[in-house]
Amino acid sequence: MRTLSLIDRYIARNIAIPLLGTLVLAAMLLVLDKMLRLFDFVVNEGGPVSVVWRMLANLLPEYLALGIPIGLLLGILLAFRKLALSSELDALRGLGTGYGRMLRVPYLFAFVLLLVNLFIVGWLQPWTHYGYERLRFDLRSGALGASLKVGEFNTLSKRFTLRIDRSENGGTQLHGLFVQADRGDGSVVATADHGRFLATDDPETILLRLERGRLIQQSPKFETPRTLGFETYDLPINLPRIDSFRQRGAIDETDEMTLPELIVASYGGIVSEDYQMAARANLHFRLVEVVMMMLLPMLAIALAVPPKRSSSSLGIFVGIVMVVAYHKVNQWAEDAGAQGRLIPEVALWVPFLLFAGLILWMYWTLSKPGGQPIGALERGASVAWKKIRSVWPQFGQEAAT
Repeated sequence: MRTLSLIDRYIARNIAIPLLGTLVLAAMLLVLDKMLRLFDFVVNEGGPVSVVWRMLANLLPEYLALGIPIGLLLGILLAFRKLALSSELDALRGLGTGYGRMLRVPYLFAFVLLLVNLFIVGWLQPWTHYGYERLRFDLRSGALGASLKVGEFNTLSKRFTLRIDRSENGGTQLHGLFVQADRGDGSVVATADHGRFLATDDPETILLRLERGRLIQQSPKFETPRTLGFETYDLPINLPRIDSFRQRGAIDETDEMTLPELIVASYGGIVSEDYQMAARANLHFRLVEVVMMMLLPMLAIALAVPPKRSSSSLGIFVGIVMVVAYHKVNQWAEDAGAQGRLIPEVALWVPFLLFAGLILWMYWTLSKPGGQPIGALERGASVAWKKIRSVWPQFGQEAAT
């Protein structure tokens, strides 16, 4: 087996560092954007803050699926831009190393990351998406309601109210308790130094064991309320009925289906027509998003080489805009295909072919002697800027100030 040459190893080192850096940065930005909203959601639903980290862990594969193509593009683009600005690219070209030869290592990165992304979107992400939705359901249904709000009155059932001063060990140890329980024959009010929940044989009932406290019991049978002290006192609590969460992939949740399941649902003829259209749209959306990664090395190198005597960063901006815009077009095409307004295969593969044609033209332009696709973009931007200033002279003055 042939090992990588010295040039290949040098290019690989230049790609790896910016690739990993941009991938981590993109994932962190997406996570931070979602984290604040998740904190608000969990607090409003009365759940423990620790659930936020579990929800973010379930969202991480989705963010990686979005961040990997951006990281691949920027890693290759920044590496070749560095080579171009330092004239090392000219030196390699002078030695007879063509762009096709230099793309060997970028395509090795692209192929490995394509397999990783295929596993994420095809198998891992459906399960983590389901886990995220299940956590949201648990929070809203009360399945995580054992996390009591300290210093507030918590209603555990229609006739049971509890207030605590302090909670330890994930809610298993409670301190400074006030309890009010309404019964058919009266009510019980109790205070206790400590307390804890105990399971019972009945899944709809738990036991609150109070330790070292006083109890006041009121009933029509008593002329005056009865007061007594206790070392331990058990109060049964009837839990509200909690509906079970749906199965994965149910209710047209095609995002939660693996690729083999999507193929069966799309072309197996065992589901409704509407569900079949949604499955086909989601299947081809995932496929074009993954296959598109094989175009990114050519796009990156076409945008990485600036015109001579120029250090413009326009290529970086254009590359990010192109990839994000293509992703948004695919999202629109998936929705249109799922709703039956367009044939899913046509709606998703036609933009892919157009995108591929544009990238191939840019790479072909670069490979010609003196070809500069990014230079053509700069000249176009300069012409557009002059026309804007000629139509609206004040615009240029306002921009300058």
